[in-house]
Amino acid sequence: MKRQIAVIGLGKFGYKIIETLAEHGMRVLALDKSAKIIEKVKDLVAEAVELDTLDREALEASGVKEADAVIVALGTEVESSILITSMLHEMGIKEIIARAESRLHAKILSQVGATRIVFPEEDMAIRIAHSVLQPSIRDYIELGGEFDLAEIEVKNGNHFVGKKLLEINIEKKYEVTLLTIKKKKSIKSEAGSEESCEVSQLPYIDYRIEAGDVLVVVGNKKNIEEFGNMF
Repeated sequence: MKRQIAVIGLGKFGYKIIETLAEHGMRVLALDKSAKIIEKVKDLVAEAVELDTLDREALEASGVKEADAVIVALGTEVESSILITSMLHEMGIKEIIARAESRLHAKILSQVGATRIVFPEEDMAIRIAHSVLQPSIRDYIELGGEFDLAEIEVKNGNHFVGKKLLEINIEKKYEVTLLTIKKKKSIKSEAGSEESCEVSQLPYIDYRIEAGDVLVVVGNKKNIEEFGNMF
């Protein structure tokens, strides 16, 4: 059974979250105080509710307590996000993901019950910086603690092209773990036209690296950077 996710606050950030979750077949409960926004998203999600998100009774009546996780996606409404997070915690919701605008905001959100804090602008800045520093790194995510995750694209002419994973021995030589390999694949649409999509493939020792492959690796920052320099 798929998880049910509630999203509170449907600005650009919140809207993108529900759009992505819905595309992946997730059951989404969307909550916002704007009737106009609720009208816009109602066909995207399982349920969309217009309510005063600071009204605890209305929040409980919305069915938010049935969600497996709640995302508080409010942006600059710092006080509101703190109050809502606190109410969700008091309702007994186990997983509360909250957007923070500053370190102080994040600290308070954690104190009132948020189980995970996200910094959208900061995270995006880090990802862009890594892609500029190392063009082969297509995406970079700080996982927290000592581990980060990176997607590294294999370009034409790279010395790894044509080599087996067994020869490269990524984990031993570079001290990063290869999780999966993303590849471009052409498929036929229902209309009969060719469409390009990206598929993931589990790595195996006899797999030969191809140009265009995207290696998804996890490791510490230093080792990922050193491995990325090989591309």
